[in-house]
Amino acid sequence: MDNASDLFRRLEQLNAIGAALSKERDINRLLESILIAAKTITHADGGTLYRMTEDGKALRFEILRTDSLNIAMGGTTGNAINFPNLPLSNDKGEANDSMVAAYAAIHDRTVNIADAYTAAGFDFSGTRSFDGRTGYRSQSFLTVPMKNHEGEIIGVLQLINAQDPQTQRVGPFSSADQSLAESLASQAAIALTNRLLITQLEELFEAFINLINLAIDEKSPYTGGHCQRVPVLTMMLAEGADATQEGPLASFRMDERDRYELKIAGLLHDCGKVTTPVHVVDKATKLHTLFDRIHLIDTRFEVLKRDAEINALRQQLALRGTADAGEEPIWRNYLDQVRVLDEEREFLRKANVGGEAMKQAH
Repeated sequence: MDNASDLFRRLEQLNAIGAALSKERDINRLLESILIAAKTITHADGGTLYRMTEDGKALRFEILRTDSLNIAMGGTTGNAINFPNLPLSNDKGEANDSMVAAYAAIHDRTVNIADAYTAAGFDFSGTRSFDGRTGYRSQSFLTVPMKNHEGEIIGVLQLINAQDPQTQRVGPFSSADQSLAESLASQAAIALTNRLLITQLEELFEAFINLINLAIDEKSPYTGGHCQRVPVLTMMLAEGADATQEGPLASFRMDERDRYELKIAGLLHDCGKVTTPVHVVDKATKLHTLFDRIHLIDTRFEVLKRDAEINALRQQLALRGTADAGEEPIWRNYLDQVRVLDEEREFLRKANVGGEAMKQAH
């Protein structure tokens, strides 16, 4: 394969890699993909991806790979990287220009070294010590700073030992390798920054929802905790359905996007209550507002009973002085009315306190 064909193929790889990076949601997989893509496109045997620490004073090891030694650390491997951070300055506040990764980050400059053992100006004692323990020969280094959309250094991509695709012989990184690595680092930095921004927005959104839910739960001792429990129970049910291997739910599966949408739906399910008056949310019975309105119903029944008694008394007065002095039916009818009113009032009292379902007769 001639140089032009190889370069065209690698440019196609670069475009495909950029598109793939923009779709990745998981930060660890994204970082891992960046390093693997850089190694692939430059035919590097090994590489390290550093990220700037939160205080901006050091570089932290995130992903480390060396194919010929079968070393894979960080990312999704589960193997933690216990190496100390690379400080960008010493105790005197001077720039740490002796470390090539720190130098690239401090000066925002790509460093292309043909042979670490003969390069001047950088401290490769740690590299020599690693080679002495493993029998490896660290030779060519390509170190590229990663900048976000605001021009801030957010990490460093370092590739080790460029190999000839046919002979596997180690040589220096070419100018084409450097251009491709710089282009990839730029795309990767944008993808990483976008993912971090999206993650921060999601966290802010969830924190805002949780604040609303907490305010709703604090409104009432009767429903307190409901907004916190529903999302947890929802996800437990969903995960149980996802794990089902037989029956009508055997084909049900959720991806990470489905899980996130369901989680947000559970968090949002009662957010409308934040505008609901406290006396509506905080109610022990169905007719309770600022007070339990069943007492208004009681008052109305007392008025009806009083009206029945007044009506009976008027009928009794109307019979006085007449030949028909039979007052007993009047009061029997009155007592029947009072009994019916008492039964209906008791029914409404039970309906006020009762559950959502009623007997068919009621």
